[in-house]
Amino acid sequence: MKLGAYTACLHDRSLSETLKILKELGLTGAEINAGGFVPAPHLPIQQLQLGHGAVEAYLRLFDQAGITLTGLNVNGNPLDPDPEVGPQHAADLRQAIEVAALLGVKRVVAMSGLPGSDASARYPAWVVNPWSSQHLDMLDYQWKEVVIPFWTDIQARARDADVKVCIEMHPHNVVFNPGSLERLVTDVNATHVGAELDPSHLFWQGIDPVAAVGRLGGLVYHAAAKDTRINEANGKIFGVLDDRFRRVPPEDNPVSIGGRNVMNRWPEDAAWNFVAVGRGHDQAFWADFLRALAAVDPDMAVNIEHEDAELDQLEGLRQAADNLIAAQAAAGV
Repeated sequence: MKLGAYTACLHDRSLSETLKILKELGLTGAEINAGGFVPAPHLPIQQLQLGHGAVEAYLRLFDQAGITLTGLNVNGNPLDPDPEVGPQHAADLRQAIEVAALLGVKRVVAMSGLPGSDASARYPAWVVNPWSSQHLDMLDYQWKEVVIPFWTDIQARARDADVKVCIEMHPHNVVFNPGSLERLVTDVNATHVGAELDPSHLFWQGIDPVAAVGRLGGLVYHAAAKDTRINEANGKIFGVLDDRFRRVPPEDNPVSIGGRNVMNRWPEDAAWNFVAVGRGHDQAFWADFLRALAAVDPDMAVNIEHEDAELDQLEGLRQAADNLIAAQAAAGV
């Protein structure tokens, strides 16, 4: 298997320096951002589209560093009813498929997106427990009127480009667990839309990532390596749907994620936190996870995503890389 990293955590460094860091950590793959929630400083999209040797020159950077470009990442909300967000993120996804085809990259990571509750909605609406008929009315609108038409088009584009779009099952999206991923694949008759298996968002929902790989099988095209620490005492009080996030004051430079939207501040005593590989679940889990992925595709790319707020960029990547490489050795894949 090809272990690498998603380079968004190193966007303050040049691509060449970033690839050197990955190599020094013992990694062999890289996933590069192509738009969506965050910019794409490591991907010269316009130059690549113009041609004139740009594709060859770009790929040469990876060859010289001994790193393989295993995927483009365009996580965002392409179905957001906000006109400043949805249309741009949708355009980014379509463009990422085109650029991936130019580069010979076979995987594009994306989120399914989340529409509003109805045609007049201003904000996305996430239905997670549709006990009332009005919630099923919302889901019917979202899937029939927005999700299926959009993803039918993306499936066709991905098929024509010979690129697999790998959906991260992420809360605040219509696809957030194996069941909703299967629904999307079925509803659009997908052959080139499947899953990016990121354990971190499954852990806090109470889903076993290894069991999820077993359930989805060949629908798993790509994987992320990000851990989650369940803070048991806090979880017993606030539950997994902990909603105590707070706004970041303007003077603290909140992180933009599209349009007027910014990231909020995490609860100090959260029920769960994202952590580096090995800081939430032990090597035995990660070895089992890699074995499960290898049973689906022995050449699958697994890329570290660093979001451990307790560790800086390099230390977070180093701990994740060390633990993931050790788990690979233990798994024998």
